[in-house]
Amino acid sequence: MATPHRISFHFHAEGHAFSGEFRHPAWCPIPAQASASLPTIGGHASAHAEDFRFQDFVSFKSAHTHVSGKRRRDDTFATHATTTIHGLNILGVVTAELIVSRLTSLHSPKEREGHIIAEDSRFEGLRIAGEDVKVTLRHNLLVRSKTFDDLTKAIASDAKSGKMAVTKDGVAVCSLVEKIETKLKGVDLKGHLVEVPNFGKIFLAEIFAEPGTRTLTMLRLELGSPHVADITAAETRTNGQPSPP
Repeated sequence: MATPHRISFHFHAEGHAFSGEFRHPAWCPIPAQASASLPTIGGHASAHAEDFRFQDFVSFKSAHTHVSGKRRRDDTFATHATTTIHGLNILGVVTAELIVSRLTSLHSPKEREGHIIAEDSRFEGLRIAGEDVKVTLRHNLLVRSKTFDDLTKAIASDAKSGKMAVTKDGVAVCSLVEKIETKLKGVDLKGHLVEVPNFGKIFLAEIFAEPGTRTLTMLRLELGSPHVADITAAETRTNGQPSPP
């Protein structure tokens, strides 16, 4: 009997450019745009969308997602997930020339977790309520945090400095935002939240972390008046695990 071939690593990467659900003035779900998922055996997958418009609520010029996974010559496993969205416009209040969400995982079979970083993730030409918003991201947070435990220790002091940091039941939630520069009033420049009266809350560069897994949501909105909606833009997720021996 032939010995069954064993897959040495189970890859996981996914991303999408835009999704949402409007509940007022009418219930209108928006399916995930430019959504791609990596096969567990690795390889690559991609998706693209152009000239998207949803009523008068949301539009973007183009969006692209690419995910890939491979075994390298040094026997480590590399997994990438990248989503970009160009020319985003949400109700004329939030606009962006470009948003990039990018996660890269390098996993040695000798380690329980891969090292996941978010370098090159960024906002370009972000404007909120007519004002420029410059967002500086702290990429070193993930560069220096090779494991989930490293990350929880690194963000332990975030709450004292005004940044979001929640760790509970094996999950950590934080943000890559280092600082926000804008003339927009009512912005917490140390945090990652922008609240616009008569519009809603805008969350920037959120990380949802579990052991061996990171999800990066570059833009998340909770709209409350006059439109009611939940929206995400430029979201990627990656991890991967060696197969049992």
